[in-house]
Amino acid sequence: MAYQWLEMRISEERDRRQREATVQECLPQALDELHRCLAECVQAYAGAFGADSADLQFYGSRIRIIIRDLQGGRWVERAKVDISLELDVPGFQIQRGEDSIVIEVGVLGTDKWFYRDRESDQYLTMEEMTRRVLDRSFFPKLEA
Repeated sequence: MAYQWLEMRISEERDRRQREATVQECLPQALDELHRCLAECVQAYAGAFGADSADLQFYGSRIRIIIRDLQGGRWVERAKVDISLELDVPGFQIQRGEDSIVIEVGVLGTDKWFYRDRESDQYLTMEEMTRRVLDRSFFPKLEA
């Protein structure tokens, strides 16, 4: 005997698994997109405060941003931000010193990405994403 509720749940689970597989497959592309946007921000910051004031490094599945201050004629590291893929989420883990943020990444029906801060349960635009990643590290003395 076929139960209607069971057939519906099987169909829902197939759809969920397909969405999850799609996101897992495309997650590196989402990290590439985030990298491009962060690179623009780092370039603007370095243009304003000196070429050595910020550096962005991209290692395939990890992005590292180092922020430096000029002290006594030398550039000294002030902050570091690490962003890595989190396949279990799926999404990104953003590590800034003791602070850690998990951003869930998903695909909308139109092949556009969505980003969701899991802790605050908020969906984010790319502008909000770049601010969450960089604002406190770039401008620690300014209020959020």
